[in-house]
Amino acid sequence: MNELMPVLGEVLYPDSDGLPMSDNTLQFDWIAIIKWNLEAMFRDQPDVFIAGDHLIYAAEGHPKIRQAPDVYVAFGRPKAYRGSYQVWREESIFPQVVFEVWSPNNLAETMQSKFEFYQLYGAEEYYIIYPEFPSYIDGWIREGDVFVKVPKMHGFVSPRLGIRFDMQKGDIAIFGPNGREFTTPDEIARERDEAEEAAEQAKQRADKLRQKLRELGVDPDSL
Repeated sequence: MNELMPVLGEVLYPDSDGLPMSDNTLQFDWIAIIKWNLEAMFRDQPDVFIAGDHLIYAAEGHPKIRQAPDVYVAFGRPKAYRGSYQVWREESIFPQVVFEVWSPNNLAETMQSKFEFYQLYGAEEYYIIYPEFPSYIDGWIREGDVFVKVPKMHGFVSPRLGIRFDMQKGDIAIFGPNGREFTTPDEIARERDEAEEAAEQAKQRADKLRQKLRELGVDPDSL
């Protein structure tokens, strides 16, 4: 059946396309890093919805017109549970920013199909992360009805997200608007542990000071 022919009867929009989320651990790690760091960036903005490996259905009545980006960001849409993102149920807002993380199993025709889908249905920014050596990033920005390739991604700042793409000694790096590099779960856990340890040390110093003041006959609560 031609994808553009109307579908008769009840139309089903499955929550899964049956394809794997990632082909290897490096690809998955980058999907997770981008998704969760963006979630943290926009945690206080209820109208920014972010998802990973989540089907976008672009046209009502046409369940085959779909793609599942590795990560996408939809501005103007509430944070909420969704089995899939059906554009006509989202005030016709197509996600403005889309990320794909390349793996060796990605076929050229598949990547071209994704490119055409995001370009046709309204993404404003499209980025492909190539995490395996030699690491690099490709990016496109919408101009009118088409994507125009970003000539130099090193130092480029996403107009929508405010994040900066960079290369650090041959490795990809992404920095948030606050200048902090996107972190891994291990780094986040280490920062948490260090903060907890610093807080505990500060508490112990304060307790020792209070005890010393009491020994001197001074009520620390009176200070």
